[in-house]
Amino acid sequence: MISKIFRNVGLVILIIAGLAVLGACGSSNKGLSAGSSPTGPVTVMARTGPMGTYLTDGQGRSLYLFVADTNGTSTCNDACAVQWPPLLTTGTPQAGSGVTASMLGTVDRSGGAKQVTYNKHPLYLFIEDTAAGNVNGQGVNAFGALWWLVSPAGNAITTTSAPTTGY
Repeated sequence: MISKIFRNVGLVILIIAGLAVLGACGSSNKGLSAGSSPTGPVTVMARTGPMGTYLTDGQGRSLYLFVADTNGTSTCNDACAVQWPPLLTTGTPQAGSGVTASMLGTVDRSGGAKQVTYNKHPLYLFIEDTAAGNVNGQGVNAFGALWWLVSPAGNAITTTSAPTTGY
């Protein structure tokens, strides 16, 4: 009788351990900011700050383009996408105040995620922008090219006191 109880307890422990391992192996959100995962369409808005009027996401976080991207395709992956998380969506991106809806689009990333584009530029956040309105990525030279804020006209805003080198 006692051996049967210990056998059942051992089985329960194995099941619990297996579930814990499965939970730890959950899905990867590579390229998402602060562990966020898109649950629908994102909104792109315009904001005015020290660099002029530039694009932000719906939370007011600055959006950047990467000069190395060509033909509307992202070249920022792996370590780059950790520092510069792509703006992802699960639906059609929405135009907020000051944004031209017809300039919004998406591009497929490896793994099937959809990255938001504006004027065919894939859009990114910057990991060091910790609050709405931060523009710490402006003019940064990282991963082989410059990063710029994006104007509502869909162009790079290249105003900065001095480009910063990093990463």
